[in-house]
Amino acid sequence: MRTVEQAQSGKGALTKGLGSRLAKGPEKSGDGNGCIHFLEGLVLSLMFGGGLTYQGVVEDNQLYTVGGVVLGLLIFAATLAVVRDDGQKKDAETSGETLANEFWLPAHYCYSCEGVFCPGGTPWQGILTTEQFKKLVWRQGCYDRQLQPGDKAKDAEIPPGTLIEGQ
Repeated sequence: MRTVEQAQSGKGALTKGLGSRLAKGPEKSGDGNGCIHFLEGLVLSLMFGGGLTYQGVVEDNQLYTVGGVVLGLLIFAATLAVVRDDGQKKDAETSGETLANEFWLPAHYCYSCEGVFCPGGTPWQGILTTEQFKKLVWRQGCYDRQLQPGDKAKDAEIPPGTLIEGQ
């Protein structure tokens, strides 16, 4: 018996897929990527838009000049949308982590029955499968809508009486 955190990286975790089956929440999708996406978009915007604009100026072709400016602005606008989306995802994941920790940190994993439980029965009680546990924690952290199709936790049912009154 180990804490869920220890079981994720402990002996047999890789073969049983415990890393993902006991995950506290989705992997951080926005960690540092916003800056990289911004730089990539800026380079693409300058490369394509600037290149086309430059070609239009050199050849005295107004269509290329205007098209280059418009293309550069469109690429830059799309870049800003991607960076904003990354930031919102990161904020949502970070805010849910504290809530998910309430159920995830006190949990223990039993290697013999492959079940998850909280010693003392708080903040939740009973023995859950890894899929039920994942759904419980992700629901607590408001991540449950991010469970991927095919993930068994998406269809898992949490037994009645698992949550203690007020949870």
